[in-house]
Amino acid sequence: MTTHAPDGHEHVAPTPAETPADTAAGAARDIAEVAAVEVITTAAVHLLSAAAVKVGLADDPETQKDLDEARKLINALAGLITAAAPEISDMHARSLRDGLRSVQLAFREASVIPDPIGQGPGEKWTGPVN
Repeated sequence: MTTHAPDGHEHVAPTPAETPADTAAGAARDIAEVAAVEVITTAAVHLLSAAAVKVGLADDPETQKDLDEARKLINALAGLITAAAPEISDMHARSLRDGLRSVQLAFREASVIPDPIGQGPGEKWTGPVN
């Protein structure tokens, strides 16, 4: 709605903003339509992508490695993949495991003082990676 102020300027009335409850209800409706396998694999891909960037596998050479952050992400990813493997298809689990192994190996290569075999990030769930 447009109104004219006494100073001659037009003012547009603000439209009511979405409330947090409206946003949550919309998100709940949206997520209700997504299969669990898709939610799980999407979360895993986000963790995998973030871990890859943190271990230095980013395309941008300016991106700084952060192995402390990478360790956290790899541990979370390994736990998720291990727990979710029986629930998602072998096709999804296999490709996620391959990606996980790649970032685990990249972490080992990037480490100045490598973890002992079997004690690197995620190896609690995946077993030794070398």
